[in-house]
Amino acid sequence: MAAISERRTFVLVIDACGVGALPDAAAYGDEGTNTLAHVAEAVGGLRLPTLAALGLGSIVELAGAAPAPQPAIYGRLHPLGPGKDSITGHWELMGVVLDRAMPTYPRGFPPELIDRLQAAIGRELICNRPDNGLAAIEDFGAEHLRTGALIIYTSQDSVLQLAGHEARISAAELYEACARARAVMSDADAVGRVIARPFTGSPGSFTRTPGRRDLALAPPTRSYLQDLQDAGVAVHGVGKIPDLFAGVGIDCSHPGSDNEQALASTARLQDELDCGFVFVNLIETDQVYGHRKDTSGFARALERIDAALGEMLGGLRGGDLLVVTADHGVDPAHPGTDHTREYAPLLACTGEMLRYGGGGARHDGPLADVGASVLAWLTGARDPDLPGRAFVS
Repeated sequence: MAAISERRTFVLVIDACGVGALPDAAAYGDEGTNTLAHVAEAVGGLRLPTLAALGLGSIVELAGAAPAPQPAIYGRLHPLGPGKDSITGHWELMGVVLDRAMPTYPRGFPPELIDRLQAAIGRELICNRPDNGLAAIEDFGAEHLRTGALIIYTSQDSVLQLAGHEARISAAELYEACARARAVMSDADAVGRVIARPFTGSPGSFTRTPGRRDLALAPPTRSYLQDLQDAGVAVHGVGKIPDLFAGVGIDCSHPGSDNEQALASTARLQDELDCGFVFVNLIETDQVYGHRKDTSGFARALERIDAALGEMLGGLRGGDLLVVTADHGVDPAHPGTDHTREYAPLLACTGEMLRYGGGGARHDGPLADVGASVLAWLTGARDPDLPGRAFVS
């Protein structure tokens, strides 16, 4: 297979923007969840004209988003494997499916593991509980400043997070501590991600910096990203995409520590690139608003994304494919602050569809259909060894 030189694809992942509980959600304690619908209800209706025109309200019933009279390709996508976090969601979008869940620590890390981590890092560890990151910093930040002990916490996801104040430990030292923790977290303890969380400020007003760094496991199997590279398609990762794939299958990394930066990187790439694949994570609906149950902030973030998408649509070429989706949910109406096991929305259109109208239809399937569609659009090929069925040709 070879690249089709005049084609481009943009996949935008609105992090944690789920659209309804999966059939097995009860096994995760997530029965009845629907992130987007409950955000819409909480704010009195969504105001998303671009997404609504593409068919957002045609996917599921949403306050403020009526079904579109002429939708693009729309539907719901589901994972094939276990989990409900960013790493498994993004991996599945590109055809990597796990046969078993990554380890989690709902009661914190066991003492024996903490001892090994402290020996490897060379610092004491405090907190050690499943927690919202901001709460962990507020509760233990003063002790960290006084003693130098690092704040360690986790969640229902397969993660280990280390937080440190930049006045007590430099970002470079925190990254090194995370690298040492990553080496310890192997075999049965191989969490999906070890995350560095530098912060600044004083007690009562601590603030996390944009210096977050995710040290993820490498995908255990081949992905559509590598198929694209083999075909000569340049793969551009925006935001935390390169970290989630441990750099595997990524040619170029572009900044996106918040939505504004990620959207600016995407707009620049749309202006500059003549061909290739741009894979974007928009993090704030998860990191900034979702876990805090800030429905107004979540809705505002969607409105900003909607406006940027309107500008993107105006610049789509005939050979462009745009896909908007998600990786999991984080339902604000659900008890707790963790991710929820939900369907992801699918909205997709080509430049030709926008120019001439028509071509829209409902498509429901696995998350891997996104990767299969990217490969089909940019190379005309399919990979029979990877899951997924293209919704474009």
